Amino acid sequence: MYFIGIDIGTSSVKIIAIDELGKIIKSVTREYPIYFPKPMWSEQYPEDWWNKTIEGLEELLEGIDRSEVKAISMSGQMHGLVILDERDQVIRPAILWNDQRTEDECSYLNDVIGRENISKWTGNIALTGFTAPKLLWLKKNEPDNFKKIEKIMLPKDYIAYKMSGVFATDFSDASGTLYLDVKNRKWSQNMLDILNITISQLPKLYNSYEVIGKIKGELAHRLGLNKDVKIVIGGGDQAVAAVGGGVVGKDQCSVSLGTSGVVFANSNEFAVDKANRLHSFCNASSSYHVMGVTLAAAASLKWWVENINKSKNYDSIINEIKDSDLDNQVFFLPYLMGERTPHNDPYARGTFIGMDMTTQREDMTLAVLEGVAFSLRDIFEIMKEMKINISEITINGGGARNYFWCQIIADVLNVKVNKVNSDDGPAYGAAILATVGYGLFDSVDEACENFIKTTHTIYPDGNKVALYDVKYNKYRQIYPCLKELFRK
Repeated sequence: MYFIGIDIGTSSVKIIAIDELGKIIKSVTREYPIYFPKPMWSEQYPEDWWNKTIEGLEELLEGIDRSEVKAISMSGQMHGLVILDERDQVIRPAILWNDQRTEDECSYLNDVIGRENISKWTGNIALTGFTAPKLLWLKKNEPDNFKKIEKIMLPKDYIAYKMSGVFATDFSDASGTLYLDVKNRKWSQNMLDILNITISQLPKLYNSYEVIGKIKGELAHRLGLNKDVKIVIGGGDQAVAAVGGGVVGKDQCSVSLGTSGVVFANSNEFAVDKANRLHSFCNASSSYHVMGVTLAAAASLKWWVENINKSKNYDSIINEIKDSDLDNQVFFLPYLMGERTPHNDPYARGTFIGMDMTTQREDMTLAVLEGVAFSLRDIFEIMKEMKINISEITINGGGARNYFWCQIIADVLNVKVNKVNSDDGPAYGAAILATVGYGLFDSVDEACENFIKTTHTIYPDGNKVALYDVKYNKYRQIYPCLKELFRK
C-alpha cells in the first residue's frame, strides 16, 4: 500500500510516497515563483501550486503500482489568503504568510478592538502574517474583490478542494487565521462580525487526520488512480512537520530550520503566553501547541550564500569557519523580512554589527548561523517563562542537514538535539496523516511510534554553552537600540 503526502511550501511543492512500513518510496519537488509586487508585499498564484502539484504527482506515480495508492494528505504554508468567486475562480493572487502590508489593520485589531478581546476570542493577537488582517486590508483597498468572495481558504485547502471538491480545512491551519476560537475549536463569531464575513464563506473544520472525501473522478482518471483514494485534510506546515518528526506528546518540542525558523512545543492543555508573544494553536493530533516564529531562518543563510556570496556551495562557505572564530564579536540580526517572535515588528531589518578591519567572511557566516540560533532562543526563553520543560528537541527542515548548525543550536539552547530517520518534515508528516485517515493506525501517536526513530543525538558542549550565554545576552541588547531607527 502507498500513502502520499503533499507539502505546499513557500518556494516549492514537495510530494512523497511512503509504504505501510513508513519507508519513503519516492520523492518529487517542483518549484514555483514568489512575487514581491511592492515593498513588504509577498504573493503567489494558487494556480501555480496546483499545476506544479499535478506535474509532481504525475512524476511521482511513474513506476509505482497506482492501484495500491490508498490515501493522500496535505500540508501547507500557513496564513495565506486564497479567495474564490461564485464560479470557483481565484479572484486575486494569494497574500502570503510573510507579507507585511497589514500593519494598519493589525493596529486596528490590537489597539481599537483591543488585544484583550482578540486574545479572548482567538487565543492570539493580530500579526501581519495572519489571515484576518489580510481580509481587512482587502476590504479597504480592493472592495470589488472583497465583494466577489464566495470561499475563503488557506493554501493547502485550495489543493484539497481541487482534489476532492470538498470545501474543508483543519483546526491546526485554521488556528493561524485569527478568526478561529482555538480553545473551543470553532469559528469565532465575534471576529467574523468584525471582518464582515459569514460562516458560509468558510470551510468546514476537521481534525488533521480526518478524511474529507474521495479523489474527484476526472482527476483519478488523469492520474491513473483508483476512485476510492481517500483525501485526508492534513494541516498547517508546522503542526504537520511535528508529526513528521514524531513530536506528538506532551512537552515534546521541535525546531524547524526551513525558510522560517519555528520552535514548536506540544501541550495537552490550551495555554497562552500572557504577553501573546507566542502563537497558541491546535496541533495535528487533537490537542494544542505553542509556537514562536523567526521569519528568516534558512532564508537568512540562503541570502548570505546565494545573494551576497554568489554561490550555491553552502558547505564550502560554512566549512571556512574555525573553532577560534566562535569567540568573535560579530553579530547578525536575522530580520530580513521583519520579525514575528518576540518583537512583532514588520520594520525590523537584517543587521550586521561588530565588524572591524580584521573581520573575514567566515566571521560573518558564523554570525548568520548564530543570529538565527539566538532568535530561536528568544522563543525558547518565553516557553521557559510558561513553565514548559524542554530538555531535548527534534530538528527538521533544510537547514538541519548541516551538522555544524545543529551543534550551534544545541549549544545556544543548551538542549540535546535529536535527528530522526526522516528529514522530509511536513511532506512526511502529511503522508503519516494519510495512513491514519485510511485506518492503518488508530491515532497519530501510534503511527509516529511505528515510523519515527531517532538516528543520532547532538549534545551541547558545556564550554560553548557558557560562551553562548554571554554572546546571547549581548545579542538581545541590539534590537532595542535599533527599534526606532528601523522605523525611521
